[in-house]
Amino acid sequence: MDFQALPEGCIAHILSYIDIPADLCRLSLVCWAFCSAAESDAIWDRFIPSDLVSIISRSHSESSSSLLATSSSKKALYLTLSDHPIIIDHGTKSFQLDKRTGKKCYMVSARDLWICWVETPQYWNWTTIPESRFQQVAVLRAVCWFDIRGAISTHELSSNTHYAAYLVFNMVDPDGFHHYPVELSVGIIGGPISTKNVCLDPYLEESELDDRFQGLQRPNVRNDGLLEIEMGEFFNSGMGDEVQIRVSETQSNMWKHGFLLEGIEVRPKMPAGT
Repeated sequence: MDFQALPEGCIAHILSYIDIPADLCRLSLVCWAFCSAAESDAIWDRFIPSDLVSIISRSHSESSSSLLATSSSKKALYLTLSDHPIIIDHGTKSFQLDKRTGKKCYMVSARDLWICWVETPQYWNWTTIPESRFQQVAVLRAVCWFDIRGAISTHELSSNTHYAAYLVFNMVDPDGFHHYPVELSVGIIGGPISTKNVCLDPYLEESELDDRFQGLQRPNVRNDGLLEIEMGEFFNSGMGDEVQIRVSETQSNMWKHGFLLEGIEVRPKMPAGT
């Protein structure tokens, strides 16, 4: 029997067993019958978080508040949630969906992180930059004790999912970060802690790096023009606890400046080769 002769509802039911939205989009290119069935609201509704109404209620944006009413389909809603972060919690966090997997992603802004000496103007300032999704970023003027900490509840995230945390920042005429590596750590309370040293300065040439920096991870440029570096990964079993995150360089006693902190993003970690 020709597969395309099956009723669209039957094909849609078969496609509903696909767990990854990206795979569903690929299958929709196979034939017209797949393409039509893959537009079904019943299929895409499975990828919309069950607590989306609660999440949207934490936003003060009119466009976000009307998102459910203005979306033409569940697929359109899904794509909007994956392409356009929703700013929530009085502008201190953002929420979106990972387009490939449909898993929840959150970014904790600099305003929602603990930053040592941030309230002392001679050490840190707050400013706006066009590429930021938040109203303000933290600008490092000069500190020796570089220490940033944050936390996010695993209840906020998708359960049974491998996640990674990413430091999102920028560098403007940086100095002092070439003296000693920065330590990054990520871990769920009561579980293992992932710790590593990295080089945050993206402008250093390999010839300028001493033995302490050789082979260390370097930042990457994001689509929004900011820099990011992976801090570590963890598995969210859904049992409920906090993920604790820290960025620090407190060993060298060297003055550092030129660092702009956007926030820390937590998003699904894809296995290698996928």
